[in-house]
Amino acid sequence: MSAPNAETHVQESAEVLAKQAAVWIERRDFGDWGDDDRAGFKAWLAQSPAHRVAFLRADARWGRTEMLGALRPFRAEDTQSVVPRRLRIPFAGLTAAIALVALVGTSAAFYLTLPRETTYATAIGGHKTIALADGSRVELNTNTVLRVGGHDHRTVSLVSGEAYFQIKHDPARPFVVMAAAHRVTDLGTKFLVRSDADRLTVSLMEGRASIQSDDATHSAVLTPGDVAIATGNRMSVTRKPALELAHEIGWRQGVLVFDNTTLADAAAELNRYNRQKVVIADAAIAKLTIVGTFPENDVEAVADAAKEVFGLQVQNRKDAIVISR
Repeated sequence: MSAPNAETHVQESAEVLAKQAAVWIERRDFGDWGDDDRAGFKAWLAQSPAHRVAFLRADARWGRTEMLGALRPFRAEDTQSVVPRRLRIPFAGLTAAIALVALVGTSAAFYLTLPRETTYATAIGGHKTIALADGSRVELNTNTVLRVGGHDHRTVSLVSGEAYFQIKHDPARPFVVMAAAHRVTDLGTKFLVRSDADRLTVSLMEGRASIQSDDATHSAVLTPGDVAIATGNRMSVTRKPALELAHEIGWRQGVLVFDNTTLADAAAELNRYNRQKVVIADAAIAKLTIVGTFPENDVEAVADAAKEVFGLQVQNRKDAIVISR
């Protein structure tokens, strides 16, 4: 009876170690990995060769399955199949295996100390300013997700939303923004990038920048005033006056500037910043245009303007403000 009990004990220990290794990996990839985490991980790794084996197996499993969401719990059968085989390794082979694991474990510890990709995000109506190590600054607008490479902060990915870039130019290391299957490369620049579901817009305020699709089917070099719009496999470049470009980044001061903007477009822009939505209930009034500067979080101000200027009806509901005739 003693042998089965011993084997069960070993298997349970393997399960515990596998789960502990999974926690370290989750903290590394999704938490704030600092000096205390690094020291704690090294101490845990140094406790025994079994700890290092558990980490290597968990890290390999994580990489194969690309688990980017919540961590999947390890199953007992994942570890039970390995433990009996290790118990039957001859003594000489076990000694060599432990030495190898110790060496690889040291490499694993070094691997976890390397910088990881960082994700920055804002909620609806939120703003965030990121100061990069090279002196560049990125301002994130509402409902935006930006990823900054761990090894090279000069390459970022705009997953969704809108960001204003003020880049410290370095000819030897161009700054690259990846967005919607395109590359925007800084040539000494201040520029705005907005990535919607089916449209990428790049507005250049200062300096120069190049934009190229990932498949190299279209590209352009932008100068101040240029606005590149990419949809699908097409791209167009137009020019806007400096004042109009300044209006596009009014959100940096918390305002939205409408200049002969249709009610439909004004409502769509306001809805990016607010959970209470503006609904234009009549297709005819959607084409009416308004002029003015409004706080980005004040949907009632726009509704009141529509009511006073056009004599429209406004219904203030819990989740929406409905404008109609």
